[in-house]
Amino acid sequence: MAKIRGPHLSTPLTLLGSDRDALLRSDPEILSPGEDARYLVSRAGAVALREEEDGTLHALLETEDPRGGTLQPLVLLGRRDGYRVLGVEIPEPSAELDAPGRDLRDLRRVADRLHDHDADLAAAAVAMGFWHRSMRHCPQCGATLVAEMGGWVLRCSEDGVEQFPRTDPAVIMAVRDGQDRLLLARNAHFPSRFHSVLAGFVEPGESLENAVAREVAEEVGITVEEVEYMGSQPWPFPRSLMLGYRAWAPGGTELTLQDEEIAEARWFTREELAAALEAEEIALPGSASMGRALIDDWYGRSAER
Repeated sequence: MAKIRGPHLSTPLTLLGSDRDALLRSDPEILSPGEDARYLVSRAGAVALREEEDGTLHALLETEDPRGGTLQPLVLLGRRDGYRVLGVEIPEPSAELDAPGRDLRDLRRVADRLHDHDADLAAAAVAMGFWHRSMRHCPQCGATLVAEMGGWVLRCSEDGVEQFPRTDPAVIMAVRDGQDRLLLARNAHFPSRFHSVLAGFVEPGESLENAVAREVAEEVGITVEEVEYMGSQPWPFPRSLMLGYRAWAPGGTELTLQDEEIAEARWFTREELAAALEAEEIALPGSASMGRALIDDWYGRSAER
C-alpha cells in the first residue's frame, strides 16, 4: 500500500490487503476452475466470513465453485497467497446454493470486526455483487449483457457497448465553528437518537470542495469558509465512495434546517457530547464508518469510550 502523506483517517474499509491483479483480467482463462481458485460468496450486501475465537472475522474462501451449476457471474477480486480469489454473488436463499456452514454477514454491521487483511476483499465482493445483481440488461437497448475482463466489464450482446462498475462520490464533513464546537445532525429518515456529521452526493460538474460548501449551506444554512481533506472510504451499499473532510464555519452559527431532510441539528462542545452520550440522548455512527472517524478525530479519541 502506498504511503499517505498528511492527515488521514483510517477506517476498516480503507485498508488494502490483496493484489487486485487488474492486468490479468483480460486473460480469457482467469475465471476458469483450478487448484489455485478460491471463491468468496456475497449476497445483497452480505459476505461469507469465518469467526475466530477472539471475535475477529476473516473472509471465508471456499475451494469448490459455489454456483451449483447455475450461471451466476464470477469476478476476479485479486490474488491472496498465490490463489485467485473469485467473487460470486448468489441470489436469494435456496437449497441448491446455500452450503452448510457458510456464514453470510451483513458487511455494514461487521466491518469493524474484519481482519485488516480481508477488508478490501469483502468490500470489493459486496460492491461488485450489487453491480452484477442490478446490471442485467443494456441500459440503451435492453439486450443481455455479457461479462468480460474478469467480471469487471459488461458488454451488450447486440451493439457491443461496454458498461463499467459505477461509483458515486459523496462528501462527508465534520463542521466546526469558531469555538471548535462540532455540528451533529439527525436526518429525518434516521432513528430518533441517531446523530452524525453532514454528508451528501457530489453533483455533476462540481468539485469536492464546492460540494462540501453546498451541502452544508443547503442542509443547515451556514457558510463554510475552509475545508481540509482527511481521507476516503469505499461504502459499497450499494456503490458509494465517501470522501471525508474537516470543515470550518467560524461566522454565523445559527442553523436553518432543510425541510424534510434534517430533523434536528445542534453544536456540541466535547463536554456536551460526552454528557449527551452518557444520558443516551443521542447515538453515534458505528466505528466502521467515515462519519464516526471524523467525530473521533474532532473529539480526540473514541467519543463513546
